[in-house]
Amino acid sequence: MLWVIETLEGESFPYRLTVCQGDKTVLRLRLRSRWPGAGSQVFCLREDEPLELAGVEVERVPVVSLNRYGKRLAIVLDRPTRKRCDFLFLKKPFKTKPGEYEQIFWRTPEALRARKSRARLTARGESDIRIVADVRERYGWSFPGCVVERRSLPAGDYALIDEAGIVAIVERKTLPNLLGELRTLPLVHQRLGELERYAHAAVVVEAAYADFLSPAKTRVYTPAYMTKVLAELAAFHPKLPIVFAGNRKLGREWTLRFFHAVQSHREDRPAEAVAEAAAAYEPGLPFAGGRAFEVRKRVLGEFPEEFAWKDIQAAFPDIAAPTLRSYLAGMRREGLVACRGRGRRSKWLKAKPE
Repeated sequence: MLWVIETLEGESFPYRLTVCQGDKTVLRLRLRSRWPGAGSQVFCLREDEPLELAGVEVERVPVVSLNRYGKRLAIVLDRPTRKRCDFLFLKKPFKTKPGEYEQIFWRTPEALRARKSRARLTARGESDIRIVADVRERYGWSFPGCVVERRSLPAGDYALIDEAGIVAIVERKTLPNLLGELRTLPLVHQRLGELERYAHAAVVVEAAYADFLSPAKTRVYTPAYMTKVLAELAAFHPKLPIVFAGNRKLGREWTLRFFHAVQSHREDRPAEAVAEAAAAYEPGLPFAGGRAFEVRKRVLGEFPEEFAWKDIQAAFPDIAAPTLRSYLAGMRREGLVACRGRGRRSKWLKAKPE
């Protein structure tokens, strides 16, 4: 996915932003500036149909991630600075006639910090919810104010449901329960793998992490072994959060708030552009550090012991010169490379391993 900015001459919104994935346009907006100034936000217009305006491309950057959070579309770019921003899509009623009009604000982290407004939750958690408790769950949690029914679940112990089926699912574990299951660790991985199939799932443990490192509580397992087991569970199931809630009461509270947040997020009606962009976004391969790590890896592994600025520009023609300089400067601060001379005749030297 790419972030592309073009300039358009003679326009009140002189920049066009296109977020595209292959031949598919995910988002297209008209902007007043190339990037919001410090502490400010930029008003934007949505360009639903591409206008026949010849633009000059001034920026092309890979997109690390694009996510919807309520009415906001958050984008992270693969570059060292000016990399994070979001677009807030609002609907406002007309003052003199029926109907609504759209407002779009482009904001950076600096602008959000400068506002210093009271923190507002994106997921309010005020909706009524339906919860299913598995019939095999003994001495289970109670959820006052919620509609709770008992029936057999295909996985987990508690599920948030709606007309379409299971929306979110939670597996409840006590300290003795989890310790007992570690005798057959491959089966634990199978069950956790089944939970990962759901869009929203978690394992909630009614114990603190420190409890698993206490020989008085784990008895047959050493603290060193337990740290390895818990690390393996997290590493093998990266999409499944394991929450060490501390006790039974806090485990129930976390699960209730989790279900409320999931339901609130589902019921939120984002702006059409936000929903379309989020639906169109298809994450590629797992992110491995981006261009900075790619440059670092190739320079240290493939370049000769001495190289010139033109060599690195030739190796990375699609990366802007200021960005390349920032990557080299970072490697220089780490003592991985050194620069000899100035200007075009300068040479870069790789540090020799000790």
